[in-house]
Amino acid sequence: MSNPKIIAVFGATGAQGGGLARAILDDSDGGFAVRAITRDVDSDKAQALAELGAEVVAADVDDASSLRRALEGAYGAYFVTFFWAHFSPEKEKEEVRNMAAAAKAVDLRHAIWSTLEDTRLWVPLEDARMPTLMEHYKVPHFDAKGESDRIFTEMGVPTTFLLTSFYWDNLIHFGMGPRRESDGRLVFTLPMDDKKLPGIAAEDIGRCAYGIFKQGERYIGRRVGIAGEHLTGEQMAAALSDAFGEEVRYRTIPPDVYRGLGFPGADDLGNMFQFKRDFEADFCGARDPAVARALNPALKSFRKWLEINKDRIPRGG
Repeated sequence: MSNPKIIAVFGATGAQGGGLARAILDDSDGGFAVRAITRDVDSDKAQALAELGAEVVAADVDDASSLRRALEGAYGAYFVTFFWAHFSPEKEKEEVRNMAAAAKAVDLRHAIWSTLEDTRLWVPLEDARMPTLMEHYKVPHFDAKGESDRIFTEMGVPTTFLLTSFYWDNLIHFGMGPRRESDGRLVFTLPMDDKKLPGIAAEDIGRCAYGIFKQGERYIGRRVGIAGEHLTGEQMAAALSDAFGEEVRYRTIPPDVYRGLGFPGADDLGNMFQFKRDFEADFCGARDPAVARALNPALKSFRKWLEINKDRIPRGG
């Protein structure tokens, strides 16, 4: 299609951005083109996108001038940060400032910012129900994003605020899948009691974002929450059992125990799960699967995601 609208996709070689890049590339008549923004244009993933027809451009979120160059001439952009690369909410907020400033400088028509709640609006720092982390946060990787929403607004960037959900892909890549105990049985552990956890295939986040871009200006200035399904730990364990062909038991543990598991970020994730558990109605209510399905008719259920990915989920001790 002549003169397609260019969407600059940050994180194009990652989960969310990769889903958006592939959604655009799969829709050759959609009126959009992909500009994949990456630090390393020579990486295998970047080259794979180039072979599919994406324009691949080098930029670094710490280099404001490179961001402006990468956004020049684009209609829209998908902005996402990756807290787990550095574990620094202050660095994450600085990255957002750089991205928003670049978007404003080039007069971007539509930004989608992948964000989360600022949990301190529900659990103030002085609230002892969960520990305060890094002196200023309850759930650092949530709070930094939620606090940064105002940066886009204050700079006057036309933005859709996309509230994401728990990646089911975390069962593959983040060590959150079932573990085989000494008796040989598989156990799936979450500090969620019997509360529901909104979840989604990571790729579907990007495909929902494409649905937003296709709607033009309708979603500018709005918060849009997405999920594939809301499931309890018991329901997820039942689906895992059926997918694996062997029983997976669900075990719930207190958030304090999860915070003490000792892996990097355990305290942050323990607080995150406690927030989702304690404020289930608010958290689930902000993420309607019907909204996600309207944006992305091919939205996967957890069972459908498992059909595709079950063999990628580790089942070690």
